[in-house]
Amino acid sequence: MKLGMLFLLAMALPLTSRADTPNPWPFWTSYKAHFLSTDGRIMDPDRNSMTTSESQGYAMFFALVAGDAPAFERIQEWTEDNLARGDLASNLPSWSWGRKADGEWGVLDQNSAADADLWIAYSLMQAGRLWQNPAYTRSGEGLLSRIADLEVARLPDAEPVLMPGRVDLFSAPGRWVLNESYSPLPLLLAAANAAPDGPWKQIASAFPDWLQQASPAGFAMDWVAYSNRQFSAVPNPGDSSRPACGSYDAIRVYLWAGMTDKDSPGEEKILQIFAPMARLTASDGRPPEVVGPQGTVLSKNAPVGFSAAMIPFLLSFGDRKAAAVQLRFVDSQFDQHTGLLEKDPHYYDQNLALFGLGWQEHRFRFAPDGELRVRWKN
Repeated sequence: MKLGMLFLLAMALPLTSRADTPNPWPFWTSYKAHFLSTDGRIMDPDRNSMTTSESQGYAMFFALVAGDAPAFERIQEWTEDNLARGDLASNLPSWSWGRKADGEWGVLDQNSAADADLWIAYSLMQAGRLWQNPAYTRSGEGLLSRIADLEVARLPDAEPVLMPGRVDLFSAPGRWVLNESYSPLPLLLAAANAAPDGPWKQIASAFPDWLQQASPAGFAMDWVAYSNRQFSAVPNPGDSSRPACGSYDAIRVYLWAGMTDKDSPGEEKILQIFAPMARLTASDGRPPEVVGPQGTVLSKNAPVGFSAAMIPFLLSFGDRKAAAVQLRFVDSQFDQHTGLLEKDPHYYDQNLALFGLGWQEHRFRFAPDGELRVRWKN
């Protein structure tokens, strides 16, 4: 599949033949065929067909972008029934579901994941608006309220922040653990509009400042801790054997920043913070897989999903040449038989690419206030 010169001439237009058919979305159709079960859950073959609240939240968003109401309903109903004890408006979803030690299928960990919760709430509220479905809106608003009650903390001498999950699980006296990728700015802004009396406006306003403090070298970190009025990179709390770094979580920070509308409050500062990552990717031709807290590249072997995630980010800097390099590489990795990236499709790569390419193909945009705009509605 060839790029042609359109990419270099105008980033306001769809750039590859993959975007020639506005509906259905071929990539989403292929993703559904491979990962979505008939009852509405996304199965990760790399993790024994486990399902996560993240995968459900992302899939709801992609179904909404595609205008795929039947798939959205299936995914939403399975999520509510199996992860949220039958009521998403009242209960935070459990983050993982799969085959248990006794061979039965069910919830593996009842704890929540705040980023997934936010994506689910956002997708429900936007679906309620776009499809004029008040039940979706009520469910999303109810979940947003639970997130504010249970997953938001106020740091000493700082504004409130979205924690990775329930506050008590990620905090200890004088110490709070955060994840930079769990707070997409458009979703925070949309939450502020949906719940003006909640903490969301403060969270969105403070986000660029603490992001800057947590990323002093200009590279996002996977996990950071706030203690003694300072932010510092820390190992993954679920796997302390891995060093503090920016990698598989942090790549989403650049993706979210790239997709955020340039007129959103705080967007300009976020791009300034991470300009070193844009320069490094442009000079090396591919994004790094692992970066240390001081900006040292620890691994250059980034998977294809990282390149897809960098396309909106590089375009936000106006670097069409570097974005074209990433797009050519991503395009070359599509398997003609499955319609997915690589012959052995990995769940996470497909999700990063659905976001990055869906945005690049103008299938969706976030308005300055975070509202979702979709091609099929316009």
